[in-house]
Amino acid sequence: MTSVQTTTVDIPTEDGVVDAYVAHPGDGNPHPAVLLYMDAFGLRPQLRSMADRLAEAGYTVLVPNVFYRHGRAPLFDLPEFIDPGARPEIFERIGPVMQALTPELAMRDAEAYLRWLADSPVAADGPVALTGYCMGARLALLTAGTYPERVAAAAGFHGGRLATDAPDSPHLVAGKVTAELYFGHADEDPSLPAEQIDRLEQALTAAGVRHTCEVYSGAHHGYTQADTASYDREGDERHWAALLDLLKRTF
Repeated sequence: MTSVQTTTVDIPTEDGVVDAYVAHPGDGNPHPAVLLYMDAFGLRPQLRSMADRLAEAGYTVLVPNVFYRHGRAPLFDLPEFIDPGARPEIFERIGPVMQALTPELAMRDAEAYLRWLADSPVAADGPVALTGYCMGARLALLTAGTYPERVAAAAGFHGGRLATDAPDSPHLVAGKVTAELYFGHADEDPSLPAEQIDRLEQALTAAGVRHTCEVYSGAHHGYTQADTASYDREGDERHWAALLDLLKRTF
């Protein structure tokens, strides 16, 4: 098993300083970079463990606290096991913070994340890969379309609101994407109904984007997150297989 080194870093942006977690192989060499976009619950031990697993597979992983404008992580007082159904007040706190992160602000921040990776001695030269969860899937798609020259591949898992009627819907960047994309949708996910799945697929196909969209049967929104009530082991392992396969094709 590859030894992993981890650290926390501060990344300057136009609006402040992002606190972020970094994991990479401990061999002293630069490795292909992966920008991991968090879910709405934020930067916490679960996401750090996911970054560590990617680092063990040979990648340098950056996990930024995309809610940094509201404070450093942990921003929310979360239980060790997150059950929004039993604790509705969790989303009462998270909702306004999530809504405040507009696509414009998020993509301004993305430039800082990509610049940090480009300058980092632990990240290999060249384009990076993205993976995002929940709201992070939206950020991954938007980043792939906003900075196509910097993104070689992007994946999104149990993403919500990927193809809405809004003028800033993520699927509208499809025409600018040059990366290969993979999406693992949850079929028990009210935040991404069938019509949005179809709209996303049609947009990517029409734009000629190399992509795979799969619906995970029986999976709920959040199926990759082992510290939540939505976790599904089968769906999670399927996600890891798909993500690592994408990365192997990319780098």
